[in-house]
Amino acid sequence: MAEQWRDERDGRGGRARPPGVSEPRRRDVRAEEADAWLELVATARRTVSDGLVVGTSGNVSVRVGDTVLVTPSGVPYDRLGPDDVTGVDLAGRRVLGTRVPTSELPMHLAVYNSTDAGAVVHTHAVHATAVSTLVPELPAIHYMSAALGGAVRVAPYATYGTDELAENMLRALAGRSGCLLQNHGTITYGTTLTQAYDRTAQLEWMCRLWLTASAVPGLTPSLLSPEQVAQAGQQLRGYGQTEG
Repeated sequence: MAEQWRDERDGRGGRARPPGVSEPRRRDVRAEEADAWLELVATARRTVSDGLVVGTSGNVSVRVGDTVLVTPSGVPYDRLGPDDVTGVDLAGRRVLGTRVPTSELPMHLAVYNSTDAGAVVHTHAVHATAVSTLVPELPAIHYMSAALGGAVRVAPYATYGTDELAENMLRALAGRSGCLLQNHGTITYGTTLTQAYDRTAQLEWMCRLWLTASAVPGLTPSLLSPEQVAQAGQQLRGYGQTEG
């Protein structure tokens, strides 16, 4: 894969530097980065096919060592290929590619610099965004809240792409692996792209569940107590298959 990448960039697949964009500090794409980029692109495309984003909204990143691979700004995910790799260091300096990174890069870097995250997924999922406009926190409507660390907080609104939004997000993420962004969307992280994406999907599902239950006239949804959520969290830690 790494050899294919270099062939495409050095040959007819090379991409000219966009006007006004400074020359990045170039280096060869390493094999593990090339593989991670393929998984990142597949995850980004899945956010579209699963209805979590529309067009080029939302963004995905994955950390490989001290490099963060991230979706570029304004490029439809179905058009991304090996030649479009976009990578920055943990300070946000571009080290791979000529594409401009997503405008939400400050949020992604804030997560990587404050947690042990290996991947981050940001979406504009409809039900989650709707909930972010109604309450300061998603009520504990289901035990899967425990998979995100507890009741999911809503980060106060700030303009997209700003340090203020990144700071609001970090406060909402304290002790959590996901949060809602008021009038904006969701952000979740995990050790892998699969885990980060699954947490995003679970969060959107729980928001849809709460909105559905809350819409029944004359009835109020029953909620789980913090103790019940904590107990579910203990069981979820051992959930799944073990190798033997």
